[in-house]
Amino acid sequence: MLNIGDYALHQRTGQVGQVCGYGHQVMDGVYTTTLKVRVSKHKGTRRQSRFFEDAYSAWMLTKEA
Repeated sequence: MLNIGDYALHQRTGQVGQVCGYGHQVMDGVYTTTLKVRVSKHKGTRRQSRFFEDAYSAWMLTKEA
């Protein structure tokens, strides 16, 4: 399980960031748990941080960015 403060890797995009919260969304009629992640490594941008929210299953634990 990913906890707040852990670093997560998005399995589809390869983006890495720090988990900052949880959420919920209805996807295809199903109530799904999501992770809110502050992405620290985003290709094509300067050192900006962005927040991404996606299904919990799309993220996996990784080492610090």
